[in-house]
Amino acid sequence: MPQISLNTKNTWCPGCGNFAIEAASKKVIKKIGVENTAITAGIGCHGKIIDYLNVSSFYGLHGRPVITATGIKIGNPELKVIAFTGDGDSLNEGISHLIHAAKRNSDITVVLHQNRNFALTVKQFTASSPKGFISNSSPSGNIEEPLNPLSLVYSAGATFIARGFSGNVDHLEKIILQGVQHKGFSFIEVLQPCVAWFDTYDDYRKNTYIFENTPKRPLEKINEWDYESDGKIPLGVFHKEEKESFEESLKKGKKKLNTKKFLSRKV
Repeated sequence: MPQISLNTKNTWCPGCGNFAIEAASKKVIKKIGVENTAITAGIGCHGKIIDYLNVSSFYGLHGRPVITATGIKIGNPELKVIAFTGDGDSLNEGISHLIHAAKRNSDITVVLHQNRNFALTVKQFTASSPKGFISNSSPSGNIEEPLNPLSLVYSAGATFIARGFSGNVDHLEKIILQGVQHKGFSFIEVLQPCVAWFDTYDDYRKNTYIFENTPKRPLEKINEWDYESDGKIPLGVFHKEEKESFEESLKKGKKKLNTKKFLSRKV
């Protein structure tokens, strides 16, 4: 089997949560096979993971790893395609691509490195930064409410939704593997503290907990944490649904539109 690791100097900050995501991803790729895997990444600290994994890969522009992954999957439906992205990357610049990939149920896995700030460009607030967050782009405190990416992709139609924590590699590996093996759009948010600009390790270690069974009411579990309070933060699989993927629909061919039905509809 080809080697996964590259002899490339790692430039992530010591203690960065990205190390855990890399470790978990390596284990998953070993199980599914390097030759069966392709990965994409955008711009941000998360994107460096491509430099450290010896896997077929593609660097996209800022906010473009998801749409790039969908293109790769359409080109070769047999591949397991993983899009690594950051909160700034896919909740700001690339949010439209994220929503539409979930809507069409593209058979890819999106791993969101959630450090809740633009870390590579030295601390600006993102769509998921807490209200009041002091940064170089919000020196008086962020006045916006944080976006919940799990409720966003659930509303858009994602068929697999999960959350992990970089402080628990074993659990993270488990849910990433489940997401990759799922047929359809998989979204995995990884709480990944930024030790340089927004170190949330203590809060996450104190407040996160793992639930075992997929809830019958996903939104209730998803909204249990509002991305601001010190309340408990659930980790696990929030939603799993079997549904025809976008690529399967393409393979079957476009369904004929009943034009008479639509033309006769009164407006």
